[in-house]
Amino acid sequence: MFLAKQHHIAVISSDYAKAKEFYIDKLGFRLVREVYRPEQQDYLRMLQLGDTVLELFIKPQAPERVTNPEAKGLRHLAFRVEDIEPAVAWLHSLGIETEPIREDTCNGGRFTFFKDPDGLPLELHE
Repeated sequence: MFLAKQHHIAVISSDYAKAKEFYIDKLGFRLVREVYRPEQQDYLRMLQLGDTVLELFIKPQAPERVTNPEAKGLRHLAFRVEDIEPAVAWLHSLGIETEPIREDTCNGGRFTFFKDPDGLPLELHE
């Protein structure tokens, strides 16, 4: 097999300060590298949390995208947690709203959704 594992996830954000507060200050990603790309007139910031690498592009003029989890394209990003209730309480303590916790009848466990500052759907799954 040629595919070994995930390399990175790319996210476009409209506001670096909000994205930094959300992904770094609240969720715990760390900034690995930052590059200004003059040809694209944007910043690319590489963030990491465990084995997950997030390419965070800062493009204030990026067009809006439908982010409803049922829209075509990328559905959402999911983070595994050991116990969903303390994880949800942690998000709430950071001022991040979540949907109600639901049972995953296909994969087992429980899950909930929350959103990043630009409305990208994110999931906690135990």
